[in-house]
Amino acid sequence: MPKVASKIGSIGQQHTITVLVENRPGVLARVAGLFARRGYNVDSLAVSITDDPTISRMTVVASGDEQTLDQISKQLTKLIDVIRVADYTDAPMMERELALIKVDADTTKRGEVMQLVDIFRAKIIDISETTFTIEVTGDVEKINAIERMLEPYGIREMVRTGRIALIRGARTAIQT
Repeated sequence: MPKVASKIGSIGQQHTITVLVENRPGVLARVAGLFARRGYNVDSLAVSITDDPTISRMTVVASGDEQTLDQISKQLTKLIDVIRVADYTDAPMMERELALIKVDADTTKRGEVMQLVDIFRAKIIDISETTFTIEVTGDVEKINAIERMLEPYGIREMVRTGRIALIRGARTAIQT
Protein backbone atom coordinates (compact mmCIF):
# COMPACT_ATOMS: atom_id res chain seq x y z
CA MET A 1 0.00 0.00 0.00
CA PRO A 2 1.32 3.46 -0.82
CA LYS A 3 2.86 5.70 1.77
CA VAL A 4 1.22 9.08 2.01
CA ALA A 5 3.61 12.00 2.41
CA SER A 6 6.03 9.79 4.27
CA LYS A 7 9.72 8.99 4.16
CA ILE A 8 10.93 8.00 0.72
CA GLY A 9 13.96 5.71 0.72
CA SER A 10 17.69 6.24 0.35
CA ILE A 11 20.14 8.38 -1.59
CA GLY A 12 20.08 7.77 -5.32
CA GLN A 13 16.94 5.65 -5.31
CA GLN A 14 14.27 6.55 -7.82
CA HIS A 15 10.94 7.41 -6.26
CA THR A 16 7.57 7.20 -7.97
CA ILE A 17 5.16 9.70 -6.47
CA THR A 18 1.54 10.16 -7.49
CA VAL A 19 0.02 13.57 -6.88
CA LEU A 20 -3.73 14.04 -7.33
CA VAL A 21 -4.53 17.70 -7.96
CA GLU A 22 -7.39 19.96 -8.90
CA ASN A 23 -7.46 20.28 -12.68
CA ARG A 24 -6.70 24.02 -12.83
CA PRO A 25 -4.24 26.25 -14.69
CA GLY A 26 -0.92 26.77 -12.91
CA VAL A 27 -0.99 23.65 -10.73
CA LEU A 28 1.69 21.87 -12.76
CA ALA A 29 3.97 24.92 -12.51
CA ARG A 30 3.56 25.05 -8.72
CA VAL A 31 4.33 21.34 -8.32
CA ALA A 32 7.36 21.48 -10.64
CA GLY A 33 8.50 24.66 -8.88
CA LEU A 34 8.65 22.81 -5.58
CA PHE A 35 11.19 20.37 -7.02
CA ALA A 36 13.17 23.19 -8.66
CA ARG A 37 13.33 25.25 -5.46
CA ARG A 38 14.77 22.25 -3.62
CA GLY A 39 17.36 21.74 -6.37
CA TYR A 40 16.03 18.39 -7.54
CA ASN A 41 15.60 17.33 -11.10
CA VAL A 42 12.43 15.52 -12.11
CA ASP A 43 13.48 12.37 -14.00
CA SER A 44 10.00 11.82 -15.41
CA LEU A 45 6.68 13.63 -15.23
CA ALA A 46 3.41 12.45 -16.72
CA VAL A 47 0.17 14.39 -16.22
CA SER A 48 -3.39 13.76 -17.37
CA ILE A 49 -6.96 14.10 -16.20
CA THR A 50 -8.51 11.17 -14.37
CA ASP A 51 -11.94 9.61 -14.76
CA ASP A 52 -13.11 12.74 -12.90
CA PRO A 53 -12.42 15.70 -15.24
CA THR A 54 -11.95 18.04 -12.25
CA ILE A 55 -8.94 16.01 -11.02
CA SER A 56 -5.56 15.51 -12.70
CA ARG A 57 -3.02 12.85 -11.81
CA MET A 58 0.69 13.58 -11.85
CA THR A 59 3.19 10.75 -11.77
CA VAL A 60 6.56 12.17 -10.76
CA VAL A 61 9.78 10.16 -10.80
CA ALA A 62 12.71 11.73 -8.98
CA SER A 63 15.91 10.56 -7.34
CA GLY A 64 17.19 11.81 -4.06
CA ASP A 65 17.87 11.34 -0.42
CA GLU A 66 15.20 10.46 2.11
CA GLN A 67 15.17 13.75 3.98
CA THR A 68 14.77 16.03 0.97
CA LEU A 69 12.09 13.92 -0.71
CA ASP A 70 10.24 13.66 2.60
CA GLN A 71 10.21 17.47 2.75
CA ILE A 72 9.02 17.71 -0.86
CA SER A 73 6.15 15.30 -0.15
CA LYS A 74 5.13 17.30 2.92
CA GLN A 75 5.30 20.57 1.00
CA LEU A 76 3.29 19.10 -1.90
CA THR A 77 0.58 18.09 0.56
CA LYS A 78 0.35 21.71 1.74
CA LEU A 79 -0.27 23.17 -1.74
CA ILE A 80 -3.87 24.40 -2.07
CA ASP A 81 -4.75 22.44 -5.22
CA VAL A 82 -3.15 19.15 -4.08
CA ILE A 83 -5.71 16.53 -3.04
CA ARG A 84 -3.38 13.66 -2.17
CA VAL A 85 0.28 12.62 -2.39
CA ALA A 86 1.15 8.91 -2.52
CA ASP A 87 4.65 7.44 -2.68
CA TYR A 88 4.65 4.19 -4.66
CA THR A 89 8.37 3.52 -4.21
CA ASP A 90 8.00 0.60 -1.80
CA ALA A 91 4.51 -0.45 -2.93
CA PRO A 92 3.74 -3.22 -5.40
CA MET A 93 2.88 -1.30 -8.54
CA MET A 94 2.33 -1.67 -12.25
CA GLU A 95 4.25 0.83 -14.34
CA ARG A 96 4.39 1.56 -18.03
CA GLU A 97 5.99 3.99 -20.41
CA LEU A 98 5.36 4.66 -24.09
CA ALA A 99 8.10 5.45 -26.59
CA LEU A 100 8.00 6.44 -30.24
CA ILE A 101 11.29 5.70 -31.99
CA LYS A 102 12.14 6.76 -35.55
CA VAL A 103 14.90 4.51 -36.84
CA ASP A 104 16.78 4.21 -40.14
CA ALA A 105 15.41 1.27 -42.10
CA ASP A 106 16.62 1.17 -45.66
CA THR A 107 15.78 -1.90 -47.74
CA THR A 108 18.82 -3.84 -46.49
CA LYS A 109 17.87 -3.36 -42.79
CA ARG A 110 14.08 -3.60 -42.83
CA GLY A 111 13.85 -7.32 -42.12
CA GLU A 112 16.18 -7.09 -39.12
CA VAL A 113 14.38 -4.09 -37.67
CA MET A 114 11.00 -5.80 -38.16
CA GLN A 115 12.27 -8.88 -36.27
CA LEU A 116 13.40 -6.70 -33.35
CA VAL A 117 10.04 -4.93 -33.31
CA ASP A 118 8.29 -8.31 -33.20
CA ILE A 119 10.53 -9.67 -30.42
CA PHE A 120 9.70 -6.66 -28.24
CA ARG A 121 5.98 -6.85 -29.09
CA ALA A 122 6.19 -3.32 -30.42
CA LYS A 123 4.47 -1.91 -33.52
CA ILE A 124 5.62 -0.17 -36.65
CA ILE A 125 3.21 2.75 -36.92
CA ASP A 126 4.75 4.65 -39.84
CA ILE A 127 6.93 3.73 -42.79
CA SER A 128 8.84 5.97 -45.17
CA GLU A 129 11.36 5.10 -47.87
CA THR A 130 14.20 5.21 -45.34
CA THR A 131 12.67 5.00 -41.84
CA PHE A 132 10.31 3.12 -39.57
CA THR A 133 8.55 4.77 -36.64
CA ILE A 134 8.09 2.26 -33.85
CA GLU A 135 5.67 2.39 -30.92
CA VAL A 136 6.65 0.41 -27.83
CA THR A 137 4.95 0.20 -24.46
CA GLY A 138 6.38 -1.43 -21.36
CA ASP A 139 8.37 -0.95 -18.22
CA VAL A 140 11.46 1.25 -18.20
CA GLU A 141 13.79 -1.72 -18.69
CA LYS A 142 11.95 -2.84 -21.83
CA ILE A 143 12.05 0.64 -23.34
CA ASN A 144 15.77 0.94 -22.55
CA ALA A 145 16.44 -2.51 -24.03
CA ILE A 146 14.73 -1.86 -27.37
CA GLU A 147 16.48 1.51 -27.57
CA ARG A 148 19.87 -0.21 -27.11
CA MET A 149 19.00 -2.83 -29.73
CA LEU A 150 17.89 -0.20 -32.27
CA GLU A 151 20.90 2.10 -31.80
CA PRO A 152 23.11 0.24 -34.31
CA TYR A 153 20.49 0.85 -37.02
CA GLY A 154 20.50 4.60 -36.38
CA ILE A 155 17.89 6.24 -34.18
CA ARG A 156 16.87 9.50 -35.84
CA GLU A 157 14.43 10.67 -33.19
CA MET A 158 12.86 9.36 -30.03
CA VAL A 159 10.27 10.54 -27.51
CA ARG A 160 9.19 8.89 -24.25
CA THR A 161 6.12 9.64 -22.18
CA GLY A 162 7.67 9.09 -18.79
CA ARG A 163 6.51 6.55 -16.25
CA ILE A 164 2.88 6.13 -15.26
CA ALA A 165 1.96 3.82 -12.41
CA LEU A 166 -0.92 2.27 -10.50
CA ILE A 167 -0.71 0.36 -7.26
CA ARG A 168 -1.56 -3.34 -7.63
CA GLY A 169 -4.81 -4.71 -6.24
CA ALA A 170 -8.01 -2.95 -5.23
CA ARG A 171 -6.48 0.10 -3.50
CA THR A 172 -6.31 3.40 -5.34
CA ALA A 173 -4.38 6.66 -4.90
CA ILE A 174 -7.59 8.31 -3.70
CA GLN A 175 -8.17 5.88 -0.83
CA THR A 176 -6.73 6.82 2.53
